[in-house]
Parts: sequence; structure tokens; C-alpha cells
Amino acid sequence: MNQTPHHHPDRPDELSSRPVDLHAHTTASDGTLAPEALVDLAADRGLAVLAVTDHDTVDGIDAATRRATERGIVVLPGVELSTTERGAEVHVLGYGVDPDDGELRDALADLAASRYRRIAAMIEKLRDAGFAIDADAILAQADVGSIGRPHVARELMRLGVVSSVDEAFDRFLKPGRPGWVPRDPFTPEQAVQLLVNSRSVPVLAHPFSTGDVDAILDRLVPLGLRGMEVWYGEYSQPRREQLRHKAEARGLIATGGSDYHGPGFREGRELGSANVPWEAYVRLVEAGAGP
Repeated sequence: MNQTPHHHPDRPDELSSRPVDLHAHTTASDGTLAPEALVDLAADRGLAVLAVTDHDTVDGIDAATRRATERGIVVLPGVELSTTERGAEVHVLGYGVDPDDGELRDALADLAASRYRRIAAMIEKLRDAGFAIDADAILAQADVGSIGRPHVARELMRLGVVSSVDEAFDRFLKPGRPGWVPRDPFTPEQAVQLLVNSRSVPVLAHPFSTGDVDAILDRLVPLGLRGMEVWYGEYSQPRREQLRHKAEARGLIATGGSDYHGPGFREGRELGSANVPWEAYVRLVEAGAGP
């Protein structure tokens, strides 16, 4: 995997004293910054390593990597797979992905088609409920990236129905709400297996959203899960400590990131703010995610 600048992550240098962010999104999925703009922001904030982890797509990686070469930081190519679980959000990050891997690209194409159908159904439900949503404007975004609920949330904000993405999710886009539509079946186990097959390093994202951290780890660690997020943008220090102990007990790599989607997306999600240690990047590289 091409990385720039070339260095040995286990050899301390000036990079190892700079921030690391291993979870960020671009306009290739539901972020608001183009891949180049995200890299520029990361460089401007002094980051050493940025992982581009768009939802169910790798389309932003090449552009981000090219800009990283110009800006002198490392882009770790990744993806975030959204899976189906009863009432819980189980997302699996993959690090060191190859954007040209055929099996991975085919699977991501299927997931993208599923996302489009789901969001179209959500829009229809909200229109039936009386909201004048511009369906064409939202669905057109699927032509340039992986569409998701934040696109619908931003349209609700544009209409003045809600004042924030959080409010849109809470009132309309969660289970039991007027715009909710479940995902097509794609299990956490399938996500881990896909990443293992494509020689990527699978990591559990924002573990507390799974509902039962230990139960999901019991299922996924035997299949090849290698790490989980500990230093997650929104998590308090006590919650991070709780997760760090779980990771240590199971021999998992403790990773983390801001889960950045763009300026002002959600509190605690500013790029580079999660205080992820350099060691997290080192261990991912050692596991096979690096150059």
C-alpha cells in the first residue's frame, strides 16, 4: 500500500508527536468536505496520520492519497461498513483496504445500491408525512458518493424542520420514528469476513452503539476482528477507559478517531480532537494496514 511520506512507524520521529485521526468521512459518502479538502484540513491542523473511512465506499481514497503526498501527511486507506443488527448500530471499520480489490468493490457496489433503495424509501415516508423534501436533490448525491441518513438530515435542516443533524435523527431517522426504514440484511459477521478476505484489518467502530459490547466482541473476535475504537470522538474519558480495558483483555488493537463528517456536524467530532495515541497507528501497520 502506498503511503506518503515513507517512514517506519515504529521509529519515533517528528511525525509521532503529531495528532492521529483514524476515522473521518468525505463527500464520497456523507461527509461535507471533498477528499482533498479533508486532507488539507488535517494538514492545517498538524495531523501526522489521517484515515479516510467513508461509509461503504472507497471512492475518496485515491484523491485523498494524492493530496496527502503534496501536504506531507500519511493517509491510511479505510472503509466503514454499516451492518444490520436488531435496533443497534454495528459498524466495522477496515484499514489498509485496496481500492482496486475486485471482491471488495463488488460488495461495496451492492451495499451502495441497498443504501439508495433505503434512502429513497425514507424520503417517500417523509413526503407522505407532509414534508416537501426535494427527493431528486438528495438522490442525485448517490451519483457522486455513498448516500446516507445525514443527507436526509441536511435536507430537513434546509427546510427548517429541524435545527441540527442530531435533531433530525432523534425526531425522524431512528427506529420508531416517521422516516425510519431498516437496512437490507448485511451482518457484522459478513462485514468482518469481507474485510479479512480483502486483506484489510477489521476494527469495531464506536462500540457502545452496538448495545452490548462484550456480546458483539464474542461474535466477531473469533472471525478475525483485530481491534476496536477506544478513543472515539464523543466518548468521555471513563468510557474510553472502560473500552481500553476490554481491548487489552481480548488482545485487540485500541484505535480511535473523531468520526469527522464536516464542520459543526456533532459535538465532539472535530477533526483531530480524539487524542488518539501514535501507538494505535503503529499497531495497525504491524497488523497489515500500512505500507
